[in-house]
Amino acid sequence: MRKISSTETIRKIWTDLSKWIKVPLYILMGFGAVCVVTYGIATWYIHKHNDEPFQLGTTFISGYAEYYELDPHETLQAILGDLGMRHLRFVSYWDEIESTKGVYDFSDLDWQMDMAEQYGAKVTLAVGLRQPRWPECHAPTWVNAENDIWKDDLNAFMTAVVNRYKGRVHLESYQLENEYFLDVFGECHTFGATRERLQTEFNLIKSLDPSRPIILSLSNNYAFPVGEPVPDVYGVSVYKRVFDYTVTHRYFEYPFPSWYYAARAGIIEMRSGKESVLHELQTEPWGPIGVKEMSIAEQDKTMNAELLTTRVDYAKKTGFRTVDTWGAEWWYWRKQKLNDPSLWNAAKDAVADSATH
Repeated sequence: MRKISSTETIRKIWTDLSKWIKVPLYILMGFGAVCVVTYGIATWYIHKHNDEPFQLGTTFISGYAEYYELDPHETLQAILGDLGMRHLRFVSYWDEIESTKGVYDFSDLDWQMDMAEQYGAKVTLAVGLRQPRWPECHAPTWVNAENDIWKDDLNAFMTAVVNRYKGRVHLESYQLENEYFLDVFGECHTFGATRERLQTEFNLIKSLDPSRPIILSLSNNYAFPVGEPVPDVYGVSVYKRVFDYTVTHRYFEYPFPSWYYAARAGIIEMRSGKESVLHELQTEPWGPIGVKEMSIAEQDKTMNAELLTTRVDYAKKTGFRTVDTWGAEWWYWRKQKLNDPSLWNAAKDAVADSATH
């Protein structure tokens, strides 16, 4: 009697399995193969950029400091002086700079640029209609979204902004729009996010200041960038724990491991040759109501000093070498108004540690 080999035994078992068992097994094996490949890409990306200097910065918005009843000048000076931040993202809100059509008031952004230059900090300047912080689209009240004339008005505004600041040597880059195609967040529906408009704005910035890179931020955690324009740098935002307003109405923890973002950046770099930066790392609460209206306990559910340290460590493991945090005004508010310096001190330690990497 012929002895049946182990290979034949396995083949027979597989043949006898029903398709209802085979299909899930095929799916599981396919998923495993994808994980192995993406993990390999992530490892390649991290290793390739590992020797590059690590830069930890933050976004600063003077109006957000005022929301916390803080003095914006004092807050930014503390961020630059006490914290030691040397990379900043500033905003150029259309409704604040051109509240009256054709009349520009750059005074608020001017002093921010001056202070950054005083401390030797590099600046990324957000430009366009959609910029960081609610309501995302910061159009003046005089803009009429029902016709296309507003697009010409926006281009004129962006031209004024770029011409105002392109002579600043510490201006490092522009961020054009903010998560432009993210239509589920912000009050932007009346304007329409067409690729044609984005390309026009991109070409405009390049024509005005061809020497500086333009960052375009991705719109969610899942998709990969396709189509034009192809920016000089891709920006990625990372949020870990947020309150879900839409379905569950509970806190939700994004399950992505740090290497997922490295794999994503690696695939983008392989396809386009372009680098990626983490332009918005969650280091402030995302709860069911406004931050000031939350109790300390509620704020701490999504961000506290320990979590801040953990989030920065997570960001470093993604392989990104430029990381801008999000919420420095809130840290300072907790320190100055609530006598809780724990977040501020954690951020200060993170900045000091980043200088050694």
